[in-house]
Amino acid sequence: MANWYEVENIASVATPALLLYPERIRQNLQAMARRAGDVSRLRPHVKTHKLPQIVQMKRELGIEKFKTATLVETWMVAQAGGRDVLWAYQPVGPNPSQFTRLIRKFPEVRFSTLLDDFAAARQLSAAAVQANVVIEVFLDLNVGMNRSGMVPGEAALQLYLELDRLPGLRPVGLHAYDGHVRAADMNLRREQWQAVVEQTLNLVGRIEASSKRPAKIVAGGSSTSWLWLEVPGVEVGAGTMALWDYGQTLTCPESEMVHAAVLAARVISRPQPDLLCLDLGHKAVAAEMPQPRVHWFGLEDARPVLQSEEHLVLQTPRAASFPVGSVCYGLPHHICPTTALYDEVWTIEQGQAVGRWPVVARGRQLTWQAD
Repeated sequence: MANWYEVENIASVATPALLLYPERIRQNLQAMARRAGDVSRLRPHVKTHKLPQIVQMKRELGIEKFKTATLVETWMVAQAGGRDVLWAYQPVGPNPSQFTRLIRKFPEVRFSTLLDDFAAARQLSAAAVQANVVIEVFLDLNVGMNRSGMVPGEAALQLYLELDRLPGLRPVGLHAYDGHVRAADMNLRREQWQAVVEQTLNLVGRIEASSKRPAKIVAGGSSTSWLWLEVPGVEVGAGTMALWDYGQTLTCPESEMVHAAVLAARVISRPQPDLLCLDLGHKAVAAEMPQPRVHWFGLEDARPVLQSEEHLVLQTPRAASFPVGSVCYGLPHHICPTTALYDEVWTIEQGQAVGRWPVVARGRQLTWQAD
């Protein structure tokens, strides 16, 4: 095929479809491992792909630490052979007992989770005592994103020390996600990141002085992972690096990562001479981003004018070149929530659609398939 993303047997693939390219995924993972030097520094997030096959690719490189966003992702990684799983979400409601059930199901796996609230910590402590397990916990920090966590300071220090006194819990360190540090200019990104580092290291120092025990740091995302590798001992939690979406390209233009996930859609109508309607609505691509949500190959000039549940209308003076039934390929702006919209993905090898992988961790709650 003329282009790396095109599929010779696309006629057998129903659209909209999410296409993954395993060789390009391996290329990204190998680059990630090379950059880290020591793969024990890596704790990649699986929310991007939610697939045991990619967990296995990481394990082939010696990566055994993982980060998850949901209980189902946590179960999936344990089922796929991961040996150290951080569920990066504070357990509330019924989730503490669900989490302890998962811990008992996989005694060979080292599990941990996040806390930033004493009442939630007490609930998790009670569930741990009832299940007769000890749960390692990281204190979640708010280092500027204002999404979750505690602002590094005296209150955060006191909560960490209080966690150490709750039965069934063992505080082991800090979690600092700096998703707000996304400047495309590396000098500005480093400047923004440095403020996060100073807050985090200062609190670690105070914790270690008070508790007389070392405290680990899990930090960063795809935009700051290489920066965090400059700080000795920090585990970096990049997720998007496995598939690398178009939004990450805009944020990190310096990156060597390659795109390994592509959306395929077909023209289903031409309602006006300059309009194309594709079968790629809100249900087929992450809709939380402003338009354009897809970077279309060969349709870079097209302007999205309407998107609904099952339809995407593009305006382009070249619409006549795309008859009804034509296949269009594009990069999603944000791959992580896009993957969650698909029951399965197609794998593409040497220009051929060769298999389908069920997206087994796209749900949010265990139903107890873990039994």
